[in-house]
Amino acid sequence: MLRQSITAISLVCLSSFAHAEVKPLKVLLVIGGCCHEYDKQQLILKEGIEARVNCEVVVDYNKTSNTKPVFAIFADPNWAKAYDVIIHDECAADIKDTTTIDNIVNAHANGVPAVNLHCAMHSYRSGNFKAPMAPDAPEAKWFNLLGLQSSSHGPLKPIEVTFTDTQHPITKGLANWTTMKEELYNNVQGTKGNFTTWPTAKVLASGKQDAGDKDGVNNAVVAWTNEYGKNKTRIFSTTLGHHSETVADARFLDLVTRGLLWSVNKLDENGKPLPGYESTRAK
Repeated sequence: MLRQSITAISLVCLSSFAHAEVKPLKVLLVIGGCCHEYDKQQLILKEGIEARVNCEVVVDYNKTSNTKPVFAIFADPNWAKAYDVIIHDECAADIKDTTTIDNIVNAHANGVPAVNLHCAMHSYRSGNFKAPMAPDAPEAKWFNLLGLQSSSHGPLKPIEVTFTDTQHPITKGLANWTTMKEELYNNVQGTKGNFTTWPTAKVLASGKQDAGDKDGVNNAVVAWTNEYGKNKTRIFSTTLGHHSETVADARFLDLVTRGLLWSVNKLDENGKPLPGYESTRAK
């Protein structure tokens, strides 16, 4: 009994020592724009992620309720240097300024990882984004970062989420689930049995919605990774997260958190944070 107590105390001390030695990850959450409860979701994401990871989430929230939320931080080419990872949760479909887009994608091409949520997939679009684009097309800069092209979404209906790669550290041990009414984002170029992603991307999960039977539209990729640019910067994306109730779902937050840890190479092969990167806060 005494030996067990000593062992338990030792493990607690080791855990505390690990946290003392590891600096919290510095996370920037860029959030705001059209069509979503970003005022609520900024808090849900910050609290949910900090409850799961040894990190500090800094929020840059834009109250604009249209598709042109301007984030002043993006005017600086070095905007991301103070952070370990960026979470993009903007709904900025009509931000087409090339300098802004270049500043955003260049920061990630230079090595700063990214996590992209829901409407971020429909942001920073230019050219004929509804038609298939080649990865090296000038208008494909944002899709090139994402590793997948999407142009629209379906109705508000539940999505059956299936983890198609169950051995990836992000998904290992996670259970399939059905969301509340959500928007399923399409995959441009999606064909039956063959979801089209960039060659650098890997599909982790698909989602099916009861809205007919057309692959790439009502049966589409909902979570994936990408290696972006010459530095092979790690990028994680999920199209889930329209409603605040979904964002607050522990299953969604677990998926996003794992994606974040993977992007900064702090996730072990079993989907657990590396020592020192577990949160000390209660979920």
